[in-house]
Parts: sequence; structure tokens; C-alpha cells
Amino acid sequence: MERIFANHKLLIEALNHTRAGIIITDPNQDDNPIIYANQGFFEMTGYEQNEIIGQNCRFLQGKDTDSNEVDVLRQAIHQKKSVTVELLNYRKDGKSFWNNLSVDCLHMDYEDKTYFIGVQKDVTYRREVEESYERSLQEIKSLACPIVPLLKDIAVLPLIGEMNEHRFNSIFDISTKEVVHQKITTLIVDLSGLTTFNDLVLRDLIKLRDVLKLLGAELILSGVSSKMAAKAIELDGMLASDIRTANSVRSLLAELM
Repeated sequence: MERIFANHKLLIEALNHTRAGIIITDPNQDDNPIIYANQGFFEMTGYEQNEIIGQNCRFLQGKDTDSNEVDVLRQAIHQKKSVTVELLNYRKDGKSFWNNLSVDCLHMDYEDKTYFIGVQKDVTYRREVEESYERSLQEIKSLACPIVPLLKDIAVLPLIGEMNEHRFNSIFDISTKEVVHQKITTLIVDLSGLTTFNDLVLRDLIKLRDVLKLLGAELILSGVSSKMAAKAIELDGMLASDIRTANSVRSLLAELM
């Protein structure tokens, strides 16, 4: 008996030592209340034992908690299945944190009862790093395809440096989406910063022109140098006569206004 008590005490000490939050809930009682929580849970959430025992753990949810993730959790508990979700939860002081919650169903044969064990990890730092990375990617994409609004429905896309198929595909995807999103009717593509101008660039411009036309927008080229014009004539038939051109963005704006 003493050995059983010692093992039980060791188990409790081990659970309290871990940094993860651990709770056990009893679905045999009304509203599936918490019947055990370790020290890691109290430190993670800021609550004390007398504040959470007997309560359903939904008190951790708040206004920005994803209801879809909550539904996934609720459905898994209803079906007595294991599940892992990430929820924006709230501490006692109101501060939010990202909670990686894994819930498993435990059936105790000698009681013929089922319990749920929830293991919670604070993954706020990881989520912040991921969000920072996503923002950086968006900034890189923006720099790779910097569509600059000029007037209400007019924007300019300056092409700078060398152009290859991969880069154009990226520019094509972003620019066509932005034309729809910003309701652009005139997109000025400024070629003055290009270091290369060849048949690939011409084909790409024709492709962009045709798609923009289907979207109800016009493509206008600016910054066309004499070398570019000569190259376009050299590649007869590729630079259609219905593409408007201008010496510079400034002169084109003066014309449009």
C-alpha cells in the first residue's frame, strides 16, 4: 500500500514538473468538467486550482478563438477520438497565447469509465516566427512585383533588372490578382529599368496584355527605348499595334489626366 502511494506521489510530482499543461476532464459529469490540472497548466494560464476544478475548459476561449478549430475539438470529443488543434486562448490576465492542444480518450476498465487527457503547449513564439516569415515573404513578393497605385484606377508596374520565365510567372500572378483586387483599369508597365529585352520579354508582355484585356484593364508600356523599339520591329508581329506606348510614366500621366 505504501509503495502504491509512493508511486502515485511520484506520478503527481512528475506531472507537476513538466512544462506542458496537463488536464483531465470527466465526460461522465455534466459539461465535462476539469477534475485535475498540473502545475504547468496553472503557470501557463495564470489560474489557480480552486478557479478551474469543476469548470469546462472553454473559459480559455475568447473573442478571437477560431470557432472552426473549436468545432473540430468538440466533434472529436463527442466521437471519443484523439485530436490536436491550435487555439488562440486567453490567460486569466486577458493576454492571449497560442495553445497547441492534444486531447486523448482514456478508458479505465476497472471503473468502466472514459476520461479525456488534454496536453497543452504554449506555441506563441513559434506562431509569431511563422507569421513574421509570412510577412517577409509578402514583402519580398511586393518588392518583386511592386505595383504602385497612381490614381484611383491607374497603377504602374516598374520592371527592373533581368527578366526570366520564373520571375515573369510570379509577376504575372501577382499583377493580375492586384488588378482585380484594386479594381485597376489601366496598368502602366515601365520598361526603363530592364537590363534585358528579348523575344521572351515580348511574349510575356503580349500574354499579360491579353489577360488584362479579359479582366477589363488596359496595358500601356512606358520607358520603351530605341533599342527596345528596334528589337520589337525585328520580331515582326509580336508587338501588336494596339499596345499603347509612352516615353515615360510622367508623360503618360499628363496624357491620361
